[in-house]
Parts: sequence; C-alpha cells; structure tokens
Amino acid sequence: MTAPDCVIVAGDLTPWGGMDKANYEFARYVTGTLGKRLTIVAHRVAAPLDTNPLVSWHRVPRPLGMHALGAPILARAGRRFRNRGVLISNGGNCRDAALTWVHAVHAAWEPDVDAAPATVRVRARLQKARARRAEAAAVRAARLVVTNSNRARMQLIERLGVSESSVVTVYYGNDASLFRPVASAERSAARRSLGWDEHRRTAIFIGALGHDRSKGFDVLLEAWKRLSREAEWDVDLVAIGDGAAVAHWRREAETLGSRVRIEGFRTDIPMVLRAADLLISPTRYDAYGLAVHEAMCCGIPAFVTRCAGVAERYPSNLRELLLDDPPSVDDLAARLVAWRSDVSAIRERVRTFGTELHRRTWADMSRELAALVDRVATEIAR
Repeated sequence: MTAPDCVIVAGDLTPWGGMDKANYEFARYVTGTLGKRLTIVAHRVAAPLDTNPLVSWHRVPRPLGMHALGAPILARAGRRFRNRGVLISNGGNCRDAALTWVHAVHAAWEPDVDAAPATVRVRARLQKARARRAEAAAVRAARLVVTNSNRARMQLIERLGVSESSVVTVYYGNDASLFRPVASAERSAARRSLGWDEHRRTAIFIGALGHDRSKGFDVLLEAWKRLSREAEWDVDLVAIGDGAAVAHWRREAETLGSRVRIEGFRTDIPMVLRAADLLISPTRYDAYGLAVHEAMCCGIPAFVTRCAGVAERYPSNLRELLLDDPPSVDDLAARLVAWRSDVSAIRERVRTFGTELHRRTWADMSRELAALVDRVATEIAR
C-alpha cells in the first residue's frame, strides 16, 4: 500500500493512555514504519514525536487549559489544513474530516455531575450539548467513521443514524514491551520501588477524579469503606488520577488511613501495573477502557462495568469480572470478596486471555487504520 498524506486533528498526542495514546501510536506508525510526512493539528504533542522531522505540528492554544475553550480553535485550525491530505479527526474535533475516529460517543452518555457545584453542572451540560452537535455533524459528514469497540459502533448507528457500512471497528493495540506478564522477582522490585507493602495485596484504580463521576470512583470508595470494616479484608487501594475533585476524594479517603492512597497523575503506569494484584474500573461509561486492556495484558485481573467497550472482549470464563451496569456498591463489594477468596484461579484464567490481548500491537491497530485511510483516499480520488 502506498499510504496517502494525512492530517490528524486531535486534542493531544501523548503516550500516557486512552485516545491520546492511540493518536500518538498511529502518528509514530505513519512517520516511522511508513516513512510518510504527517501534519498534526493539536494542543499538545509529546516527545519525541514533537521534534520528528517528518511531522509538521501546528500547535493550537487551549486557553486556561480548558477543553471547551480550545475546541472551537482546534476545529477552525483543522479546517485550514484539510487540503494537505486525508483529514482524520477525533470525534467532533473537526467537521470537515474525511475519516472521523471516534474514541467516545457523546450521544451515548450523560456526565454524572449531580454532586458537583451548580456552576460545574451547568457548564458540563452546556459542553456536552456542544460536543454532541459537533459529533453528530462530524460523523454524518465523514466518508468513513472508525470506532474502538463494536458497542461504540452500534451506538453511532442507533443514536446518530450512521449507516452500518460507514462505521468500522478497529480495536486498540498494546505495547508488548511495557504491558506484559512479569515474574515474581520483577513484581517485588516494582512494589519496593513504589513503596508498597509487599505483604498486602494492592488493587488500583486509574481514571479521572474530577467533578464528573462517570469513572465510578465514588462507587469504588464506598465499597472499600464497607469492606474495610471487616478485619480480614487485607487489600489496599491505590488511585491513580487527577482532576478538579481530587482534594475532595483525598478527604473522603482519609477515614480509611493507609488502606486507600490517592496518588494523582502518574506516567509510570507500566510499573504500577507490574506491582498490582487487581485493577478496578466501575465506570458508568467507557467506549473502550485502555487501562483495563493493559492490566489484562500484564496478567492482572480487571473488574470493569459490562457497558465498557473492552467488556465485549472478555471470554465467558471471566464473566465474574464484569460489573453490573450501572455499577453498584453491593455488586462490587460482593465481587471483590469472591475475587479475594479465589485469587490464584482467577489470575490463571486471566493469563490466557491476557496473552491473546498482548499479541495485538499498536502497529497492528495502525496498519488497519492506515488501510482505511488509503481506502478513503481512493474514494476521494475517484
């Protein structure tokens, strides 16, 4: 395949997770494996991609660090470069995209901000309404739409009326050198490096800790409070993430002492996963769930709500790891107790599934996406 020139319009291209990671890896594939020039229109591009001689990065400001203020600037900037190649936009970032890559379907979920201050609630709902309008316009105008799960694909078809032939699922990949099963010695070394108690099991949560409770940390913390009343519950919880409400969650966690630690944003997630015994993601919405995927690649059991896109990939013998939708304290607490009583057997079943996920790399994902870009370029040229 002779790859066409392309333009990526996205908020961020970084290696630290989620859609930003997917964008980053595709850009690396285009410039590295394919050796093609690439135009990037984005707020942030991480090293070494930002200085790659094949990358033309047009930096877009994000006033006050707010997505809502940066989004219209990003959209206008993206339109200016639509003639440089096949324009690839993340969701509603640019309505002129030939290929729209949807990492989350705004039409499929509401922000969970009922407990937030009134100004936050109003702002979140206005932003959601704008995002939905932009998303609807972008996916309907695109020649092709790519999603990261079959669930997200069906949501676009059912909620926005996108034709089935216009939406393709391309699953995320994995960095096999970073997210892999480890021997006990490496695991112990990781725990020492992080300062974790080697004699207690540790579960982790990775996600935003903002006013929007869509990631479900509120459910997890309540379940942990309940379990911690029992003397035999010997598992600690470490939360990795940041956001506007992180101070609130730290105050809430103080009542549990050392049983819960909120560590903020970290870039050493591979080491954290090597050290962990369990990942918990009681999300209320997730088009995919890359942290869950990466935990499984490491052979670590991961609880996730059955509505998340990654849940569709779980085999039948791991259904006990799928949480109720919406997540509940009762269900999560009961499943955690069941896991603690059967740790070794569950981990063994996870290892087989994790090996399958581990085989699919970011290059595999990028190769599939590049083929779709080529298909769109051919249609444009007709």
